[in-house]
Amino acid sequence: MKKYLFSFCFCLLTASLLAQTPAIVLNKPDTSRGVNVMKAFAERSSQSKFDTVSLKLQDLSDLLWAADGINRPELGKRTAPSAMNSQDVDIYVALKKGFYLYDAKKHQLDLIAAGDFRQQVAGRQENFAGAPLFCVLVSDISRFKSGSDSLKLSWAALDAGIISQNIALFCAGTGFATHPRVTMDVPKLREILKLKPTQYPLINNLVAYRKD
Repeated sequence: MKKYLFSFCFCLLTASLLAQTPAIVLNKPDTSRGVNVMKAFAERSSQSKFDTVSLKLQDLSDLLWAADGINRPELGKRTAPSAMNSQDVDIYVALKKGFYLYDAKKHQLDLIAAGDFRQQVAGRQENFAGAPLFCVLVSDISRFKSGSDSLKLSWAALDAGIISQNIALFCAGTGFATHPRVTMDVPKLREILKLKPTQYPLINNLVAYRKD
């Protein structure tokens, strides 16, 4: 009985601590930074070498806004288009201290799971596990109001690809390293992120400062 009470109290304490963990409130995006768009295209590449230092808050803020932030507040529309404006893709951010979900409306990161899960995103490509963060793009196909599941998955892949390219162009234009990847431990990520059957992890981008 004592063992049961101890376990119960421990679970309550853990839940309480997680609930009290503040969200990461992001800075207002700096829309004036970066090179011109053609220079960004010229610089776009997938990087396998990168610095492991954590990103500064302003850089994290600008990255997520560029990826799929709200650029027309009066309409609630994003920097990335989506099929039928379904906004089906969520950005889950794996940092050293936890997995977060990007809330575009509040422009903040909400804690989903405390702990370092970058290895699960790196999957069998362990050389990427030291990246300071990963943006994991997860589509919820239930947000599409019509179409077969196979068609919805096609739309989902296109929408995720556009966001991944937004990340790539932001990184190219501001001097960051990124690498779009489909390798990841999807079953484990489903468990960690508590995903619904209609949610599909499709692609992830590591983001880091470039290594000199």
